[in-house]
Amino acid sequence: MSDGSLSQDEIDALLQGTDNIEMETAESVPSPLSEQEKNVFQNLLKDIIESQSSNLSILTGKTVTIGAPEITLSTRAEIIEQLPDEIIDVKIDFTEGVVGEHSYFLTVESANIIAGLMMGQTGNELDEAALSAVSEAISQVTGSATTAIGNQIGRLLKTSPPDLKKQEKANVRLPQGDNVVSIVYPLSIEGEEPSKLYEVFSLSAVKELVSLAGGAVPEAPSAGEAAAGPEAGASPAFPGNIFGEQGGGMQQTFGQSVGSPGLGPAANPPNVQPVQFANLQQTMSSAEQGNIGLLMDVYMEMTVELGRTKKLIKDILGIGEGTIIELDKLAGEPVDILVNHKLIAKGEVVVIDENFGVRVTEIVSPMERMSDLS
Repeated sequence: MSDGSLSQDEIDALLQGTDNIEMETAESVPSPLSEQEKNVFQNLLKDIIESQSSNLSILTGKTVTIGAPEITLSTRAEIIEQLPDEIIDVKIDFTEGVVGEHSYFLTVESANIIAGLMMGQTGNELDEAALSAVSEAISQVTGSATTAIGNQIGRLLKTSPPDLKKQEKANVRLPQGDNVVSIVYPLSIEGEEPSKLYEVFSLSAVKELVSLAGGAVPEAPSAGEAAAGPEAGASPAFPGNIFGEQGGGMQQTFGQSVGSPGLGPAANPPNVQPVQFANLQQTMSSAEQGNIGLLMDVYMEMTVELGRTKKLIKDILGIGEGTIIELDKLAGEPVDILVNHKLIAKGEVVVIDENFGVRVTEIVSPMERMSDLS
């Protein structure tokens, strides 16, 4: 008869069985990002690579190629481990349409090359002007990306202004949460050593983008929901929420007619709720945006206006060498940027090598441009 003690072989067998149970349990836990969702997201990114490469090529004057993205679901520690010791951290979050944290990371060498080509001053240090040029490049890349993704998911996307910092990799700003979606693009600039462009998304932003693209895996209804059928929610005869918050009188009349004697008693009165209308925005359809693409190679006249003044004819006839003409703008005030003589932006004058240039500081809002037409 056994005294209740276990032999070493029995203990080993129990431990081995526990390991197997733990492994089976771990394997049964679903990934926060399924393979189907990852494939849908990868297809979204593949469709914007060409436009991003084209934008960088235009800005730098060199052929820039961005390769196919490699997407992984990583922890914060894993992302930091793969980054170089010093990095250019550009935080540019999604703020409208889809909300979530988002950043780009560039190597210092790549940022220096891009800034040098944009400014015509290769080999310089990454000073404030160079970092501003890199910020503009990332802004252009993000702009084309959000437009292209927005077209695919049928929603207008907006981002925050780029917030650029040069810092150690341990201090990079990563999305909150245990899991972060990391994307690595091979980056090739004509005449330079190949490099990498890093991009990170919060997991919630990626899942929302995938869901809007129609790639989310639908959750199976519970047994209670399946048994309840359509009567558990809104009435099948009145799908959705059909009465607005401002239609209180209409809602009241409907409620009275259902319970009126002429219609008989209502055993299951419909669940009437106010509808939530989306904000009305002027957006272009995909067909309209496609038509705009036909005009992308059309030249338009862009001028920078330092200022204006009015003079009598006698004063104009008296202008000669050395005459000083006082303008209506104060020193240091932004200059006007016009396209086909229409004001679109304001900026500050800069010097690039021996040429003048303008750094855009403000985009004139559509409402201001419309008011000029009236």
